[in-house]
Amino acid sequence: MSTIPLNDSLRAPQATSSPAWRAFTLRTWKGFLTHGLPPIVIIGALLLVWELLGSRPGSALPSPSRVVADTWELIIHPFYDNGGTDVGLGWQILASLQRVAYGYTLAVVVGVGLGVLVGQSTWALRGLDPLFQVLRTVPPLAWLPISLAGFRDGQPSAIFVIFITAVWPIIINTSVGIRNIPQDYRNVARVVQLNGLEYFAKIMLPAAAPYIFSGLRIGVGLSWLAIVAAEMLIGGVGIGFFIWDAWNSSRISDIILALLYVGFVGYLLDRLVAWLGRVVTRGTAAG
Repeated sequence: MSTIPLNDSLRAPQATSSPAWRAFTLRTWKGFLTHGLPPIVIIGALLLVWELLGSRPGSALPSPSRVVADTWELIIHPFYDNGGTDVGLGWQILASLQRVAYGYTLAVVVGVGLGVLVGQSTWALRGLDPLFQVLRTVPPLAWLPISLAGFRDGQPSAIFVIFITAVWPIIINTSVGIRNIPQDYRNVARVVQLNGLEYFAKIMLPAAAPYIFSGLRIGVGLSWLAIVAAEMLIGGVGIGFFIWDAWNSSRISDIILALLYVGFVGYLLDRLVAWLGRVVTRGTAAG
């Protein structure tokens, strides 16, 4: 009969009960109670209420369990491709994201450029700001007939709707950030004789970056809202068309699943832009 050395038998408990391990466990538990438990409790309660209401006889909306049962194939096969518009939700979302990427990138370039111009030039502010204030109140889908008439194709029309929806908060926030640059920063730039490009990179961008990224976060959310709405009308592959097609076919469970995906992707887009904002503002501050 073999015996286990005393040191070996006590090594594991000592490792797991070390002060560092106990501190890590305590931090993890506190983090879960602070950040993890509240959403779990709230979401669980909402799902329970939804399950009870959706399980009643004659309920217009399916319960969560029914949604999962009806859409199980869509959940486990998000990238199937049967040709045409009969593709999985993964492809539908990727098609929408591609349109958003094109329109949003264009909105960022134009919006930051015009925001800098309006923020720097009083003449440009007086001339362009009234036009911006009028155009930004036009609902996104109201631009769709004009874009379809101009481009005569659904793809560029959807991209234009994304652009025209996202560009306004970027312009406004960028111009506000530029106008709020402290006068001391401008005086320093004159003293050290920075040229236009150096002033933009070393003074203007770091000072206005928080404002710019606030506009970018608003813009990316509006872009995602706009493309889902636009795709319901232009057709083709895209999550918006999928929702509209599911409605025409009375597939309510498919609509609910797609809405959950839309919300989750929108949340990820917002988090991505927020993370980029933190990275850029830290980098510019350090520089």
